[in-house]
Amino acid sequence: MISTRILRRRIRSVQSTAKITRAMEMIATAKMKRAQEQAVCGRPYSDKISQLITDLAAIQGTGNVLHPLMMQRDVKKIAVIHITSDKGLCGGLNSNVNRLTGTFILSQQIPVTLVAIGKKGRDFMMRARRDVKAEFTKLGDHPKLFDILPISRIVMDDYSAGRVDKVYIAYSKFVSTMTQQPVMEQLLPAEIKASENKEKISDYIFEPNSDFVLGELIPRYVDTKIYHAILESIASEQSARMVAMRNATDNAQDVLQELTLVLNKARQEAITNELLDINGGLAVLQ
Repeated sequence: MISTRILRRRIRSVQSTAKITRAMEMIATAKMKRAQEQAVCGRPYSDKISQLITDLAAIQGTGNVLHPLMMQRDVKKIAVIHITSDKGLCGGLNSNVNRLTGTFILSQQIPVTLVAIGKKGRDFMMRARRDVKAEFTKLGDHPKLFDILPISRIVMDDYSAGRVDKVYIAYSKFVSTMTQQPVMEQLLPAEIKASENKEKISDYIFEPNSDFVLGELIPRYVDTKIYHAILESIASEQSARMVAMRNATDNAQDVLQELTLVLNKARQEAITNELLDINGGLAVLQ
């Protein structure tokens, strides 16, 4: 039987751990609400700018020269914007995104370069000896659009110069507090689908012309897509951390109950042994 001193020491240790995980859960809960609001509120803007670019491309037709960021060409090199968190303790969130990107790289027969956002993804790719072209960390819990402009500038310059022929973005999409989905989406060339609002396209008035407006919107589209993916990842991170810390606190409480039960049994056994020793001594004296 383990001594009561060791059991009490373990109980104090687990109690301290439970206090820490409880505090981290409360912090993540406070951050989660704002992060979720930012991610959800940014979706309509991202969808609308995508729809507007689709309408503009339909107006241009096939006779006009496409914007450099929309041009399709033979794929000889791929770039992936890999978004993870700077901190851990958020369950399998980062592992799922790392696994998704790693599987994608292994499935390609052509070189893949990476732009890593977040320490966890950067460290994973560096350990795997992957080609990490650039890394961005410490963006914080509430980044601004201005903070991600260097990221979008790197991928747009590389694509325009022909150094990469296709760009993907991998991140954790926020579905609900309990569900975060790792996704990989094509960013460049900008995918233009058939417009569903052909009858409304003629209602647009452009100044000076549609080509100029499209040329201004495409870079904004790339900025918005990257920024929104980062917001989705932050919302997923805080949600996953809150759930992970809640589970850790619950597990700590279960361990405390088991240790307390073992401690009570040990104390009862020690008391019983002391009583037996006393009775044995009395019997010897008599």
